[in-house]
Amino acid sequence: QVQLVESGGGLVQAGGSLRLSCAASGFTFSDYITGWFRQTPGKDRELVATINGTPYYADSVKGRFTISRDNAKNTVYLQMNSLKPEDTAVYYCGARTYYTSHYAYWGQGTQVTVSS
Repeated sequence: QVQLVESGGGLVQAGGSLRLSCAASGFTFSDYITGWFRQTPGKDRELVATINGTPYYADSVKGRFTISRDNAKNTVYLQMNSLKPEDTAVYYCGARTYYTSHYAYWGQGTQVTVSS
């Protein structure tokens, strides 16, 4: 079955770094656009970064986060540097086809907590 499994979250001090990974299985990974999203309690899930050849970043993370993917490993990564307390959230990876803006597949999420 389709699975997206995130890992790499944790607790880090402000200014620190984390690298999130999302391993995909059960579908043809290279046929899908992948993205990272985050959500805090009471707020909508927000887009952080996507990659479809050229990466796209939300303004709030531009210059600090880097998204990449390895199609041979069916994995998408999010390198997060210069972390801020406001980056604290549950981070999710998602996948969608090139033909729709709807993300069909989601992971279970991984918690990132940045202490001040």
